[in-house]
Amino acid sequence: MTRTAGEIGRGLAAARAPRPVRPGERIHVVGAAGAGASAALLLAARAGADASGCDPGAPSPYTAAAETAGLTIFAAHDPAHVERDGRALVERLAVTKALTATAPDHPELAAARRLGIPVEPWQQVIADVAATREARLVGIAGTHGKSTSAGWLLHILASAGRDPSGFVGALLPAALTGGVSATARWGTGADFVVEADEYAGNFDAFRPAVAALLDAEWDHPDVFADEAAVLAAFEGWIRAMLPAAGGEGPTLVVNVGDPGAATVAARLADWTGRLVTVALDDGSGTPAAVTGHLTAGDGGDAPLAIEGLAGGPVEAILPLPGRHNAANALVVAAVADALGVRAPAIASGLASFPGVGRRLELKGEPGGVTVIDDYGHHPTAILASIAALRARYPGRRLWAVYEPLTYHRTAAMLDGFAGALATADRVAIADIWAGRDLDTTITSAAVLAAATSARGTPATAPGSVEATADHLAGAVRRGDVVLIMGGGRSYVIAARLVLLLGG
Repeated sequence: MTRTAGEIGRGLAAARAPRPVRPGERIHVVGAAGAGASAALLLAARAGADASGCDPGAPSPYTAAAETAGLTIFAAHDPAHVERDGRALVERLAVTKALTATAPDHPELAAARRLGIPVEPWQQVIADVAATREARLVGIAGTHGKSTSAGWLLHILASAGRDPSGFVGALLPAALTGGVSATARWGTGADFVVEADEYAGNFDAFRPAVAALLDAEWDHPDVFADEAAVLAAFEGWIRAMLPAAGGEGPTLVVNVGDPGAATVAARLADWTGRLVTVALDDGSGTPAAVTGHLTAGDGGDAPLAIEGLAGGPVEAILPLPGRHNAANALVVAAVADALGVRAPAIASGLASFPGVGRRLELKGEPGGVTVIDDYGHHPTAILASIAALRARYPGRRLWAVYEPLTYHRTAAMLDGFAGALATADRVAIADIWAGRDLDTTITSAAVLAAATSARGTPATAPGSVEATADHLAGAVRRGDVVLIMGGGRSYVIAARLVLLLGG
């Protein structure tokens, strides 16, 4: 069942123009153990707010930075975080739509509304922090690759001495955050990079002066009925971009090598901003202002030659495998170029990027088994990750281990998931992570495993993430590559498997 963005975010205030965070402003973040909401908590505190958070999922991989910073994250929801004896304790709530989608009348939210406390998506807080910094907002959008690309751009800017701020929906390395790994970076420079997510209007609070569109295809079937709805959302967001400081028009970098993104670009023929087209050479001859060519394979450690940048040609050996990451690198280079980064710094930053958490992240090689953790949760992303590892580890048996992210996505794209997973040699599917689902009866991990096995690749559904790790520990052998994918708690599979194998 498809719901509107308004239904998903019922009770949340509409996106508004950003305003600076006031010193001492009391902001409470509901769902602060999540990737994005944890960044809102951190950045609000750095901007001078009196910030706190809560989440029954705490602690999580994303809460360590907030805890290190001395911020309070309550491990439960409670109206007492909002009011005491009818008196407001906070001035606004920042909320994840994972809560409003399933419990819009949650007591904590209801208490805020009763007292007239604004209830906003956490993205609004991040947009306000950027306004506090008077920073140039740079938005990275697309169906796939946002976290990797936003992190890559932050790395290039930081390596070039630009000291950017930003939010990424994956853990940034400690060397980039200046402390504990986190999904946020605080800097003193002019640029503020954000990962801009299209789900249910999540990116509406972000009005960047510079943006990128990596790719565009159908996803989030609970919100978008078809691909046309996805493309319309991206187009609308781009048309709402704002001029840079000084009145210079907005700039969009778009990967026209991707069919969906190319369609959006074609629809922008009347747009008054600056459009920079990029495309990775795939033999099709797609015309673009900036082009990239992989000079030797795509299995990682692959040289990428880039032509058409204002600062001159760039060549770099990419540390991340896969043609999809080469395309990401090309877009990132073009955005960095638009921001005025010199070509040598772009080349150096492309080559030295260590990656972000859970994006083809090597977790260990215990007992000769290579364990890799990834956030892939869409058939296209799964295909790309498997292909990248086939190229990097040729001739080795490859396991695709997947914790499906939401029942509605799994049911709507079942054939696509089964076909993508079947390109591995062995498959294990953990129980589905419900996330924002209201109906958990429409499909199951066992149904997806059966559909995958029917395509000729042995697939099992062992149960929970813990049970899946235990199953793998007895099934893998030396030389195997185990690719673990999904949202939810799939990271537990990787950590537990490494431990069980003696890592």
